[in-house]
Amino acid sequence: MSIRPFRDINRKKTREINVGKVKVGGDNPISVQSMTNTLTTDIKATINQINLIENEGADIVRVSCPDQESTIALKEIIKNVSVPIVADIHFHYKRAVEAAKNGAHCLRINPGNIGDKTKIKEVLNSAKDNQCSIRIGVNAGSLEKDILEKYKEPCPEALVESALRNIKILEDEDFFNFKISVKSSDIFLSIEAYKQLSNVTDYPLHLGITEAGSYVPGSIKSSIGIGNLLLRGIGDTIRISLSDDPVQEIKIGNEILKSLGLRNRGVKIISCPSCARQGFPVIETVKKLEEKLAHIKTPLTLSIIGCVVNGPGEAAMTDIGLTGGGKENNMLYLSGVQSKIITNDNILNEIVKQVEKKAEEIETSN
Repeated sequence: MSIRPFRDINRKKTREINVGKVKVGGDNPISVQSMTNTLTTDIKATINQINLIENEGADIVRVSCPDQESTIALKEIIKNVSVPIVADIHFHYKRAVEAAKNGAHCLRINPGNIGDKTKIKEVLNSAKDNQCSIRIGVNAGSLEKDILEKYKEPCPEALVESALRNIKILEDEDFFNFKISVKSSDIFLSIEAYKQLSNVTDYPLHLGITEAGSYVPGSIKSSIGIGNLLLRGIGDTIRISLSDDPVQEIKIGNEILKSLGLRNRGVKIISCPSCARQGFPVIETVKKLEEKLAHIKTPLTLSIIGCVVNGPGEAAMTDIGLTGGGKENNMLYLSGVQSKIITNDNILNEIVKQVEKKAEEIETSN
């Protein structure tokens, strides 16, 4: 039982590209990605972090390749992970060529700062030969000098002009397997740039608010900016940029998609903020349930409400529900129907058992 969104979001149909085994654009689910913050040359640490990011629900992971040692390490890293890897390249065209040859599934570059046409062509030939896609990554903080001089400061029109210039560079070389981003740390600038770009191209768009900050402010800024665009049907893949553990970026990204009904993965918990009416410690219970249910990948809904004011109504719309009652008479609901009373000391075990059982039923029926 899932809560039906108030309205369906009409996504813009874009071209479909491949990032390894993940299809981006078209009718495919919006993918969530993050980026490692280990030294790429520390192969073991990078592999471990990629696996943690993937286990949290990442579809794609980006790895920085600032030097040849990093692109050499990339080959060993890719052999030991299962999620598609994007090589993050700036300025050095040889790093892009090496990354494609060493197994990168996508290159994050700005064609305009790679060098002359000969160098760009060599990068694109390597990408073609190795079935490697490209992300054109335009950023307000690193616009081309002439564009910045023209507009005096970063603005939506400047970001879009840079994107279109880079698109033409690839198209002129008959390369079309790419996606685009036009990021800024300013929410309003980013939203307007993506809106304008979406109006003039049908290539898949990678959404993000760059350098959004630490966990709380960065999550809020990203939710506002990315959520605004997704509600307009704009966006095919997202990355939350936080000064934090990359695993947290995936948590926030998936929560944004869950909240908009665009993609479901794992248990969606509906819970109250708690008050003096609560029949059990709601906040502590929810925190523990999030940890104990993190292994569930099957999409299902769980309501944890401390009292009978809103509890029965929420339980009627979720797969499993718990409503607090007086003297530990907490009611368990299954598929919206009252099932049995649970005492406070048995809440965690019973809820986990029921969620795991429901997840197994859903998987079996599928």
